[in-house]
Amino acid sequence: MTSTLVPSREAIDKIYLVGFMAAGKTTVARVLAARLGWRAEDIDELIEARERLRVADIFARQGEPYFRAAEREILRLMLPLRHTVVATGGGTFLDPENQHAINLDGMSVWLDVPLETVVSRLPPDGRRPLSADRAQMERLFALRQAAYANAHLRVDATAPAQEIAERIVDGLKIH
Repeated sequence: MTSTLVPSREAIDKIYLVGFMAAGKTTVARVLAARLGWRAEDIDELIEARERLRVADIFARQGEPYFRAAEREILRLMLPLRHTVVATGGGTFLDPENQHAINLDGMSVWLDVPLETVVSRLPPDGRRPLSADRAQMERLFALRQAAYANAHLRVDATAPAQEIAERIVDGLKIH
């Protein structure tokens, strides 16, 4: 746990999952939401639906700045929702405004995985545009760790999704 002010257990009605690509945010969001009887939302999926393009295609056609602007807009749409588990994109929590909004709006949980786990989980189909260059991905991974460390709770995410969801419930003391 970081020193960020943590709401009381009764006040927790939104959880944001943050972490690197392939950390399991989408899968864990669905499992955790089902466990809590909440809804699950995925920022990347919402962007893809709005843009009618895959994330990789948005990066290729419009560029990363365009994608990050869309990400900020979708995050703003998530703010009024309650009883929701939100899977963020791997870069969502790096933006200081996004990070501030997330940490004020709900509980942020860092799904922490080692780089080797990330690499083993990445599909070789190009769906992850920032993973094409291994050296670049290693730098990105190292750079993002400092931002993820600002989450309310850090959870080892190398276990199955069901176990990770239980770790989050236990760590946030919500049942």
